[in-house]
Amino acid sequence: MGCYECCVKCLGGIPYASLFGTLLCFTGVALFCGCGHQALTETERLIETYFSRNLQDYTSLAYIIVYFQYIIYGTASFFFLYCIILLAEGFYTTSAVKETFGNFRSTFCGRCLSTTFIAVTYLLAVIWLLVFACAALPVYIFHNMSSTCQTITILSETSSGLNQLCVDARQYGVLPWNATPGKVCGMTLVAVCKTKEFDMTFDLYIAAFAGAGATLVALLTYMMSTTYNFAVLKFLGRQGICTRC
Repeated sequence: MGCYECCVKCLGGIPYASLFGTLLCFTGVALFCGCGHQALTETERLIETYFSRNLQDYTSLAYIIVYFQYIIYGTASFFFLYCIILLAEGFYTTSAVKETFGNFRSTFCGRCLSTTFIAVTYLLAVIWLLVFACAALPVYIFHNMSSTCQTITILSETSSGLNQLCVDARQYGVLPWNATPGKVCGMTLVAVCKTKEFDMTFDLYIAAFAGAGATLVALLTYMMSTTYNFAVLKFLGRQGICTRC
């Protein structure tokens, strides 16, 4: 076999769908976990500096942020291992394996394993859909805050009573209702929006939201490839036909 034929054989055995899903999943999880972790830290600083004067008002929030950061560590580790397993499963069910080990035969164990991957991936996709929706909430809050700041800036030269335009962290459930002041109004709010901490936190939440979306797309890709793999294992395996997903 020449070099060209060898390269064609190697390229033909690559599970491109699983490889794409793995790269997308790694990128998405890295964005979500890394940016989300730092965004939570910066959010705590903003709350402590501008929205609350009493430590007891945001103690519960601080504990929740720490818990979420530990969850992020576990999420990153789990997805790294799971994506590697799915990629290995994709390689296993390619025609390159058939050519190496002889005629492929679908076994009961193989079908059970593929069914397990389908069920787990489907469950993860449903859970991650909720995570994706939750990741949109801080983006929505910071977008509202930025829009209010722009409105105040535009009306500052022509209108009075700008102190009535506020962002209240208590109405989003970030702080308890007895927290003081709990809100920032008028030109003070504009000053907050111009800080580097606000801009960086907003950008981090957007990146984390994008990472959650990329991870969701990766899980959907895995669902399609594992389902196709299962169909081939069940219906075409005895004929020696293997999947390239």
